[in-house]
Amino acid sequence: MLVIRMSRHGAKKRPYYHIVVADSRSPRDGRFIEKVGTYNPMLARENPQRVTLIEERVKYWVGVGAQPSDRVARFLHAANLGPKVEHRASPKKSAPKAKAQERIKLAEEAAKVAAEAAAAPAAEAPAAEAQA
Repeated sequence: MLVIRMSRHGAKKRPYYHIVVADSRSPRDGRFIEKVGTYNPMLARENPQRVTLIEERVKYWVGVGAQPSDRVARFLHAANLGPKVEHRASPKKSAPKAKAQERIKLAEEAAKVAAEAAAAPAAEAPAAEAQA
């Protein structure tokens, strides 16, 4: 399966990426079929040199079935070479597990009951004063 993805180059803490067409089984920075662009995240977003693409080659590879990675698909959409990619929902790894969620729910219900109990005598006191 062909993919259009980024291959990292550059020095430590100074990334620079080549946008390449490669077989999905090849290593990230390893063998590729063709280089179709570059991405320099060190440049400002407004800089036209931040992302460069060879449009006719990208169109060709997408036409023969190459699948862009999520980040490359965003670049293609920005260059009007592909559809808008929906943001994938990240997994809820940080959410509490089932038992912890149960405890939280019980604590919220207990707090709600306590708040109602505290509000009930306060509401009865002005009514008693009005009768006197």
